[in-house]
Amino acid sequence: MKTPPISIEALLVLDAIETRGTYAAAAEQLNKVPSALSYIIQKLEEQLNVTLFQRQGRRAVLTPAGKHLLSEGRKVLTAINTLSEQTQTIANGWEPKIRIACDSIIDIKTIFKGIEAFLIAHQNIEIDVREEVMNGTWEALIEDKVDLVIGAPSPVPNQKGIRAIKIAVSENVLVVNKAHQLALIEGPLKSAHLSKYRNVVVHDSAQHEIPWSVNIIQGSQHFFVSSIAIKIEAIIAGIGIGYLPKNLIQHHLQSGQLVVIKLAEERPPQDLFMAWKITNKGKGLNKLITILSAQ
Repeated sequence: MKTPPISIEALLVLDAIETRGTYAAAAEQLNKVPSALSYIIQKLEEQLNVTLFQRQGRRAVLTPAGKHLLSEGRKVLTAINTLSEQTQTIANGWEPKIRIACDSIIDIKTIFKGIEAFLIAHQNIEIDVREEVMNGTWEALIEDKVDLVIGAPSPVPNQKGIRAIKIAVSENVLVVNKAHQLALIEGPLKSAHLSKYRNVVVHDSAQHEIPWSVNIIQGSQHFFVSSIAIKIEAIIAGIGIGYLPKNLIQHHLQSGQLVVIKLAEERPPQDLFMAWKITNKGKGLNKLITILSAQ
């Protein structure tokens, strides 16, 4: 591979000259003599066939080409510093990145509070959060797409090497728009009575496992959406009826936008889990699990 003309040293010199304004001040910052800096910049200009600095009195001012090189070069310097820090972090048993899948059934605001507390103490660890639904949450963990799943619904897969702890219980209630005809009916309804109404359903995000069919009203027309948040808005808009976690719709119930329909056979609460693979020994993941478990 051909050696590129732009070196890390040249970028550092470029940055120092632009920041300090003169070659002399930059040389003092870098603990070099001004002539050494002049040589590095002159060589870089020759190799790139561009002019990087122009003299304005005693100051060295970047040309448009120099400004572009420094702007992009600073990104490279930041990336190199991050890479160095991450390498040291890994050597000490701390992973550089933690991937998390949150099921759309949970309240993400609580999770973000825990993640924020973690990042205050571990700023060099990158967090990647994605949303999954039902069996797709477990699938992401099993296939090593993520390191941690939060809010994954029961049952826990019969898969060796998974550690799961119950973190919450979700109470799902059947709700309708306040103007829906079911909102006017008093008394418990039987499930069979619901089949003639359109059912808003969240797609299971599983791609390879068999999708789950939780909270689908048998025999009804289905209106599919990709998340709980969209499902809430669809039901409020009057598109259909559907089961929703009661804790996520409290303000909609209080405002009267949504109305709970009483059923003759209520559905039992659903356990929600936080889970990870026991083979993952990263100190960052263990620390994050400790913080989230304590919430």
